[in-house]
Amino acid sequence: MPEHASHPDTLERLRRAEGHIRGVIAMIEGGRPCLDIAQQLHAVEKAVGQAKRTLIQDHLDHCLEEAVGPLPRERCCSVDEFKEITKYL
Repeated sequence: MPEHASHPDTLERLRRAEGHIRGVIAMIEGGRPCLDIAQQLHAVEKAVGQAKRTLIQDHLDHCLEEAVGPLPRERCCSVDEFKEITKYL
């Protein structure tokens, strides 16, 4: 599968999450307060969620249109609405 324009950004977000996870493990092993650990876990969750959204939007913008092919103007609205609503996932 070819690399999409969003892949470098997605990888960067996942690497950031990987660093946060390492930090969380070290925090737990070091006996850090639960509040600090929870804050880092929240950062992991946000980074992974954003990576997922970026990947899905890119897929919809490129792969879906390639698979469906050209659509009549009245049908494009449905596809555009579908892509727009997925931003709220």
